[in-house]
Amino acid sequence: MSTQASWRSAAAVRTALVTALASATALTGYGLFADSTAATDEATDTNVNANPATESAPKPRPQVASFTTADVGSCLTWDVDGDGAISNFEQADCAQEHRFEVSAREDLSAYPTAEFGPDAEIPGTARQAQLREELCRTPTVRYLDGRFDPNGKYSIAPILPPAPAWENGDRTMLCGLQSTDSRGAPQLTQGKVSERDQARVYSAQSCLRIEDSQTLTEVACAEPHQMEVTSTVNLRENFPDGYPAENAQDEFLADVCTRAAEDYLGGEENLYQSTLQPYWGAISEDSWRNGSYSVNCTLVHARDGGGFSTIEGTAREGRGALTIDGAPPEERPERNPRR
Repeated sequence: MSTQASWRSAAAVRTALVTALASATALTGYGLFADSTAATDEATDTNVNANPATESAPKPRPQVASFTTADVGSCLTWDVDGDGAISNFEQADCAQEHRFEVSAREDLSAYPTAEFGPDAEIPGTARQAQLREELCRTPTVRYLDGRFDPNGKYSIAPILPPAPAWENGDRTMLCGLQSTDSRGAPQLTQGKVSERDQARVYSAQSCLRIEDSQTLTEVACAEPHQMEVTSTVNLRENFPDGYPAENAQDEFLADVCTRAAEDYLGGEENLYQSTLQPYWGAISEDSWRNGSYSVNCTLVHARDGGGFSTIEGTAREGRGALTIDGAPPEERPERNPRR
């Protein structure tokens, strides 16, 4: 199959994969770990009664500060252990690694209902998702001057106080931006979102599985997958005058991603023998306008009837390391002259 024919065949599934570059919008932070013992006085800015059940009579609720002094524009980070418990919640320099950028502060005690009164339980994940839409989305988009790509690598999320702070009356909710993995866990990132390319791209040598939901999950290359990443291309560097139409992107990337595949595999003959084809993403005009400019070049195996084959193994180790839909790559006829 020629390069031109293969990428046209592969392009038939690209429309369904537009959303694959966007992770599911996730909830995060101390609100989802409300029972974690990792919460500390430094994190909550308040003292927690260690054993209130032993008191003979309830004490008045103390005057509390918000669970963090983080203001709009601050960045936050925390550690996550192997069991998912979080600790060391603290503010961080936004230029350094962090997990969350604050876009708004909301006082739920001022919410026009009795829902978040002194004896209210901390909201569950379903209610947090509603609060994200009701209270976080609009101020976050405003914080970014309207430039937010919902199909990009950043999602909008709320953070609620840890359980002890909530119990003591803190009703602060921080709205902000985060980059998550396929499970919704906030990942370390650097720089402010307004200064970053929002496109969700993966590093070279990553292998990606297309889920039934048409989202992408990064997996070990030994596991079943459909794509292997060869490079990342920032289209704005090559189209500085504005958004390139999709056909212009295709014409440019057909050459760039083919060369990337050959370099990745050590030459054109190795690409030919792999039976894989170069493939690439596309940036929509809306995503470009809202801050996404980069795409991945990948290797796929396009089925004649449309869609991608399931690959196991990495193409970097040669055709002998690959299976395609459970079988070795098909034998390739010799070419004379070789290209």
